[in-house]
Amino acid sequence: MNKPDHPASEDFAAVRRVVVRAANWVGDAVMTLPALTAIREGLPNRHLAVLTKPWVADLFSGHPAVDEIILYQSPGRHEGVRGKWRLARELGSKGFDLAILFQNAFEAALLAYAAKIPGRAGYNTDARGILLTRPVSVNPMVKKGHQVDYYRAMTAGLGFQSRISVPSLPLEKARREESERILTDCGLQNERRLIGLGPGAAYGPAKQWFPERFGALAERFSREWGARLLVFGSRGDRETAARLAQSSRSELTDFTGKTTLGQAMGLIARCRLFVTNDSGLMHVAAALGVPVVAIFGSTDPARTGPLGEKCRVLRKPLPCAPCRKAHCPEKRECMEKISVEEVFAAAGELWDGA
Repeated sequence: MNKPDHPASEDFAAVRRVVVRAANWVGDAVMTLPALTAIREGLPNRHLAVLTKPWVADLFSGHPAVDEIILYQSPGRHEGVRGKWRLARELGSKGFDLAILFQNAFEAALLAYAAKIPGRAGYNTDARGILLTRPVSVNPMVKKGHQVDYYRAMTAGLGFQSRISVPSLPLEKARREESERILTDCGLQNERRLIGLGPGAAYGPAKQWFPERFGALAERFSREWGARLLVFGSRGDRETAARLAQSSRSELTDFTGKTTLGQAMGLIARCRLFVTNDSGLMHVAAALGVPVVAIFGSTDPARTGPLGEKCRVLRKPLPCAPCRKAHCPEKRECMEKISVEEVFAAAGELWDGA
């Protein structure tokens, strides 16, 4: 962890209202949770709001660190220059003393400045240092490590020392009850042998294990363990889910593009196991405490892998991996070399202990 650039107890004693600018994507937002908890512990009895894009907001609903969720609706009413000025005025009217920016973009700092929030803290990146009152330098070693530690180092640089190094997502009672209603509607009430599958991944197919292999894996889960399979993903994953279903003779319940993030959280929490590519839902499942088998190819699990004792990562250490490319110029050898049998064996270890 970074040595604090500014001791929190000295710099923020007068702070009463804090707004935290969340990361824009589900996986990134999950990885900020230990740092968010550190802010709450460092500033107890203060009002802590999170400014977030709508598609990430469910992650913070009911979180013990969060008192208020403010939606940044772009696209929507906060889109474009006029929309951002509108949002700045809205933030300014709330009387925040301090803005802490998990998002590294220049725009995040400009928005806090335009809202006339007197304290503005975050990493000194993207030429935005002039807009920050509490800039934190990026430690090159931390930047090479896991994203969770990257965010924790930023809050540590402000004096908020994090005791927690693994993201954790609480699940509200209403969310659990809703998931039971959905499962009942699908004829899966009281089913305890649910396995979630996450065959999609954003930012290109290089991150995706082959849907046909997910299908073969689902068939083995069903045949050998009597498991019922739930498929998760966004609307953009529907084609991938359809290919999975076509290649499998097992019965699948396809939720891709049919749930909110909050509903997906509740359903994933009911799973005994989650098998997935590197994706936002991978981080959600791990943070919910669900055993996870994560398949990695073009990305680096040392930086974005799932954290927790119940997580297993499968990857092949090829010379070209991790390439971090959206599209593989070859034949996705890093994924080709990961067999159905290998994933099934890793899943078996977690299934037996679940």
